[in-house]
Amino acid sequence: MPASQEKGTVPVVCVFCASSPGIDPVHLESARKLGKSLHEAGYQLVYGGGTMGIMGEVSRTLVSLSGPRSVHGIIPRALIRSEKDPNARENTSTSNGGPKRAERTMSSEELQRIDSNEDPDAQIVPESEFGRTTIVPDMHTRKRMMANSVQQGGPGSGFVALAGGYGTMEEVMEMVTWNQLGIHQVPIILVNIKGYWNGLLEWIKTAIREGFVGEGAANILVEVKSTEEVIDALKGYQVAPGRYKMDWS
Repeated sequence: MPASQEKGTVPVVCVFCASSPGIDPVHLESARKLGKSLHEAGYQLVYGGGTMGIMGEVSRTLVSLSGPRSVHGIIPRALIRSEKDPNARENTSTSNGGPKRAERTMSSEELQRIDSNEDPDAQIVPESEFGRTTIVPDMHTRKRMMANSVQQGGPGSGFVALAGGYGTMEEVMEMVTWNQLGIHQVPIILVNIKGYWNGLLEWIKTAIREGFVGEGAANILVEVKSTEEVIDALKGYQVAPGRYKMDWS
């Protein structure tokens, strides 16, 4: 963030999470609770732009409480084509007997704009029950924009991870690495519902024990056991003493 650019007063949280609901309903419920907590604390949300699964539940919950300007989804063109309509359903069934989700239909004008060479930072999707959406050309642009939004947010801004798969793991660990390298000093909170992230937390302990992560960097990533603890963890975050003192200006 340029030195001349002042930070905002409204805190911004970036939530990394799955675009699927998972099997255990506790994860969708955690998304709803987080959306409610963000509303009560006056936060804005930036996220990956999906309308399905945990992603969709967090954004829809916050929009229902705080309005569409409280949520900014950022999604690559390639991914928006695979988005599913949360309301439409196909007549066919899945192997377990449940109905499949139907793909969201998009107008020819929308598809033309997605495939165009417009300014990637331009908002080209109208506000909806999931907030406002920006379509970008690639994953790198998406992550840069999300990180910038958090860094420009007010006190208490940060990154929060709910349950997710490969993509969620990659996003969390990239922000941890950026913190360690001194690129940012923003909180990174891991919501460990029912031990979902125990494997990652154990790996960190092993990496420290084996000398691949310094003990001073152990608390870059902070664990909480419920979404109700997230806001306090963001506001009470202490910058880890083992971060590298690098100049990225």
